[in-house]
Amino acid sequence: MQLIIRFLFALSFAIIGSAAQAICVDNVVLVHGNTGSPSDFVNTTNTLLGRGYAGSQIFRPSWGSSCAACNDHNGSEETPVENAMIDAIASSCTGRIDVIGHSMGATLAARVIDRVGLKNHVDSFVGIAGAFRGLRSCGTYPFNVWTSTCGSWGLSVNSPFLNGISGHRFGTRMTSIKSWFDEVVCSTGNCTVAGIHSSTIAGENATVTYNWGHYGLLWYTSAKQADLIQ
Repeated sequence: MQLIIRFLFALSFAIIGSAAQAICVDNVVLVHGNTGSPSDFVNTTNTLLGRGYAGSQIFRPSWGSSCAACNDHNGSEETPVENAMIDAIASSCTGRIDVIGHSMGATLAARVIDRVGLKNHVDSFVGIAGAFRGLRSCGTYPFNVWTSTCGSWGLSVNSPFLNGISGHRFGTRMTSIKSWFDEVVCSTGNCTVAGIHSSTIAGENATVTYNWGHYGLLWYTSAKQADLIQ
């Protein structure tokens, strides 16, 4: 009888250990866009929770001011994102993280990874509706629209910032999610820069195209986002 009890205890611990191992996944950092909020990722968060992620494994930094034209990729905007990534790496059971950024949050996340040197800690990087090649609505640097968002640290085509991160890696795998109906990236009627969709990431491993608008790409692709980081 004692042997049976010992066996059952051993079996239960083995099952618990297997379950704990099964839910060991990369922590995830979700970076919202310009003047957005962490709640923009509600569908993504719910999808990840539904797939077994714990709330403590999902990091959603809030960055930037309420002035859209005042935000760029240098300075105070970086701090919350950097802190979230460092905390996520430190507490990740795998030692690595996955990063998903939307709109300007995608290029901001890329900037932080590049500046701090975190690429080797990032498994999957997903840029949704980002302007990695610039926004035509911002003009072309140095003949750009005079706002911080469109300046040298912003999203004007050929800006020093964008040129500085072009071709760099932001993780082991990089994927862009884009649309030809994106009312922000394609606001001038042209989604491309030098013939390439601006949301594509130089050196990316894959790109996925939908017919959603700028926010639809974030809200309605949560299952795909989860697939890309698993």
